[in-house]
Amino acid sequence: MLARDIMKQLVDWKLRNNHHPLILSGLRQVGKTYIVRQFGHENYRNVVYMDFRSNKSLHTVFEGDFDVNRMVSRITALLFDATFVPSETLVIMDEIQDCPNARSSLKYWDLDGRYDVIATGSFLGVKGFRKPYQRGIPVGYEEHMTMFPLTFREFLNNYGMPQNIIEYVQQCINESKVIDAAIHERMRDLYFEYLVVGGMPEAVNEFMQHHDINAVRSIQKRILDSIRDDLGRYIDSNGNENANEVLKLRAEACLDSLPAQLSKEYKKFQYSNVDNKAHSDDKADALQYLADLGLVVKAYNLRELSSPLEANKISKEYKAYYADTGLLVSQLGNDAAAKILNGDIGAYKGAIAENVVALALYDNNRKLYYYRGSSGAPELDFVADIDGEITIIECKSSNGKATSMKYVLQHPQKYGKHSAIKIADTNIGNGELFKTYPLYYTGFLKESYPANILKKISFDDLKIPER
Repeated sequence: MLARDIMKQLVDWKLRNNHHPLILSGLRQVGKTYIVRQFGHENYRNVVYMDFRSNKSLHTVFEGDFDVNRMVSRITALLFDATFVPSETLVIMDEIQDCPNARSSLKYWDLDGRYDVIATGSFLGVKGFRKPYQRGIPVGYEEHMTMFPLTFREFLNNYGMPQNIIEYVQQCINESKVIDAAIHERMRDLYFEYLVVGGMPEAVNEFMQHHDINAVRSIQKRILDSIRDDLGRYIDSNGNENANEVLKLRAEACLDSLPAQLSKEYKKFQYSNVDNKAHSDDKADALQYLADLGLVVKAYNLRELSSPLEANKISKEYKAYYADTGLLVSQLGNDAAAKILNGDIGAYKGAIAENVVALALYDNNRKLYYYRGSSGAPELDFVADIDGEITIIECKSSNGKATSMKYVLQHPQKYGKHSAIKIADTNIGNGELFKTYPLYYTGFLKESYPANILKKISFDDLKIPER
């Protein structure tokens, strides 16, 4: 049983007053069903589990009106072990995208308030699943949370790394102090293992039990095969399941091109490298489909290095990364794992190092950007908002020079004055213009959430002027 950080977020959701039904989305086989069932059994007296993909008869529960008492009666008639006790019951609606009316019913479970509801889905953001909600999506009556593959820090926790060592490394990173050499080397070794294994729970479980990389690779390939089987699947306006075979072929072609796309010097996604005869716009739709599924994340080029970054992004120029580095490595060839475990991640022109940094930023609630000048230089791997500052991030698979980053920092009159971080195969160091951190630095990034609690505005000092 893997310990996941999202469990705390689920507990916080339960304990918060006036919480709404929760939608938990994420890539297929990332562990959504397992974690919500575990959470339910640890925190509720009763758990009512409904799988809308495997049990189609449950769809009939939501074909009438959305009176909660009526729905409870129908559910208990179909599920003999279901028990509803007010304030002590969690209702789990798994694969909710397969039953659009169940999604529409969330408003009424929320208004009723007697039972907590968590719905999971892997296709909720995919075009085609937006059409069948003929009875409406309950805007304002649901909350959202996304589940990702295991982070490096979660990997360490499940590996058995002592918490005081993890906290020590976190402190060194926070204070930019050199990490003890023995601890640094052990972290480095574990980081290379994480690159190969990735964060898909089944692959991590296999590795933790047997440390067999061949078995891990077999699981990764099976996960990708199962995801491929679902490509192109959608629900039509009548709620029936269909498959768009043309979209499936285009999406597969985009996915197959990713290892080569990321192994180029300039990793911009180029549709000319996709082995499919479709037009670029059609391929773009297929790539976006992969992004909507959560299998791909995009990083956008910027027109200039200034805030707000989102307003400066070039929407048609981007790089595309695998949502799990282990899945990427499994596609790079049979010798890739051996090279990485020996510390050689430079053979793929920075593809692996960049991919894991992209995921760490993305998982920490940060949008992904990079910068490449119109003439091709300078080129910066990532640009992120860290602690309220625009921060340049350069990734080096060894400890090479960050030439582009230095150039930008040396010309603030042209590019602005910014913080900068170099991530490389070395210990922590402080330079004149930027800080250097080890490859595993992004595993210790703090989550980026805007402060939403504002100081109450006082009126005590206001007085009406005398006339």
